[in-house]
Amino acid sequence: AAAAAAATSASAAAPARETVVLAYSGGLDTSCILVWLIQQGFDVIAYLANIGQQEDFDAARAKALSLGAKEVYVEDLREEFLTEFIFPAIQSNAIYEDRYLLGTSLARPCIARKQIEIAQKCKAQWVSHGATGKGNDQIRFELTYYALCPGIKVKAPWRDPAFFNRFKGRPDLVEFARQNNIPVPVTKKDPWSMDANLMHISYESGVLEDPASRAPAHMYQMTADPITAPETPAVVEIEFKQGVPVRVKNLGDGHEETTALGVFTYLNKIAGIHGVGRIDIVENRFVGLKSRGVYETPAGTVLRAAHLDIEAITMDREVRKVRDLLCATFANQIYQGFWFSPESAYVRRCLAMSQENVQGVVEVQLVRGSATAIARRSDKSLYDTQLVSMDVAGNYDPTAAEGFIKIAALRLREYGVKRAKTE
Repeated sequence: AAAAAAATSASAAAPARETVVLAYSGGLDTSCILVWLIQQGFDVIAYLANIGQQEDFDAARAKALSLGAKEVYVEDLREEFLTEFIFPAIQSNAIYEDRYLLGTSLARPCIARKQIEIAQKCKAQWVSHGATGKGNDQIRFELTYYALCPGIKVKAPWRDPAFFNRFKGRPDLVEFARQNNIPVPVTKKDPWSMDANLMHISYESGVLEDPASRAPAHMYQMTADPITAPETPAVVEIEFKQGVPVRVKNLGDGHEETTALGVFTYLNKIAGIHGVGRIDIVENRFVGLKSRGVYETPAGTVLRAAHLDIEAITMDREVRKVRDLLCATFANQIYQGFWFSPESAYVRRCLAMSQENVQGVVEVQLVRGSATAIARRSDKSLYDTQLVSMDVAGNYDPTAAEGFIKIAALRLREYGVKRAKTE
């Protein structure tokens, strides 16, 4: 009786196991993290997000369960990633430091939002990710976590000394995997890291860390080498409504897509064939480090060119000036992880309003790495052929330009006079 009472007392005193939802990829890092979290006393729910990457999700689910995951969620987020994150970026022409189209930056808040939904559904106290302690992704994940669920607790192993002092490199992870019966890929690891989604593939680290070293030619997966891409151009017709692409048609073979995913995936394919969308850059991370990244963003590159072109004939000049100021702000908000901030929500609403009349069709020529708008038309066009023609007077009075020029020159003339007196 005494022994039973002692056992009951010990059982009552034992702390309940807390639950963590882990953003899981099925790779070596997050598989080791999954097992390590279990060893730390957590019940682990593995969560895989399908955002358009090539992945065997059934195999990843089976692997997580075999490693001890309590549950596994595989969520298809492709549609919401495209319509709720990528399309607003296209509407705003969002671009970071003049070159990066923000493919990874846009994916993280989408992934993290669903992770929080699962944590709340499962009453998990913790969420976890495999982002490193030097990168931007840890910030993007965690700002989303705290914005959507202020009371959530975060386990970031690569910032935990108990983890990163134990696992100082891939060999340590491989050895831990061997000891814990975690399957290790039999193929040799590429000497760089890669992150893929519907919008792009990014490559960094390893041999790419030296900015003076050229990226390996065989590395690229979404795009053909522009040098060896077809000489014959492809011309695609892209239709926009309120700044969002709603249809694409190949004017060569007549192939047409009208769904959001259909439009985007087809543009990825056809632009990739023609070598469109590669960049190799050094960027400034939010944490203060410079990093070298190589990106393939075929559909995003084509849509940016087409969207800028349709805006040119449908958007008022002064509205565009204000829109451009907001675009730079929005791009920084995306890059730095502030998607779910109040200021970003405000900027998105303003940018959406700027797109109300951005509709029409643009023809884009794709050839050997370039995407060039070559024709456009719109029922909302502000372009007046009669007014702009050099052959037709229209409603424009040329003599009015004289007064306009004098008023515009007033400041310059006064500046010249004053300057002459002081020299």
